[in-house]
Amino acid sequence: MRPTVGEQIPGRVIDAVDPARMRTLSALMRDPNPIHFDRSAASTLGLGDRTVNQGPSNIAYVVSMLGSWAGGADRVTGYRFRFLGNVFEGDRLQASGTVTAVEETAGGLVVRCELALDVVDGARVLEGTGTVHLPADH
Repeated sequence: MRPTVGEQIPGRVIDAVDPARMRTLSALMRDPNPIHFDRSAASTLGLGDRTVNQGPSNIAYVVSMLGSWAGGADRVTGYRFRFLGNVFEGDRLQASGTVTAVEETAGGLVVRCELALDVVDGARVLEGTGTVHLPADH
């Protein structure tokens, strides 16, 4: 694969954010914030009647997309994101990316990308950049 500037990275669709997985992730992360597993807590804070997905999970959707495109998560060498909004249980999401720079090095290609996560038919909830390394033999 030889990426080019402007190339669209194949997107990833998350059909529905699963509240049971959010509850499990809260336990695994030891995140006691009830907005991730208790609808009434989210409602009390004015966030609506659905639980809120964890930020690291939202990042993982995008990084997973990037790693799949690059040939493995081990090729993702860095990323930075800015949170723009909440993702709620049941939301349908679209992860996307665009190649912004390709640099040849002795060890292969360093590829920089713009990345995003959007609620389908809704707002952008995450945006940032990522870098992958494609080995010379790739």
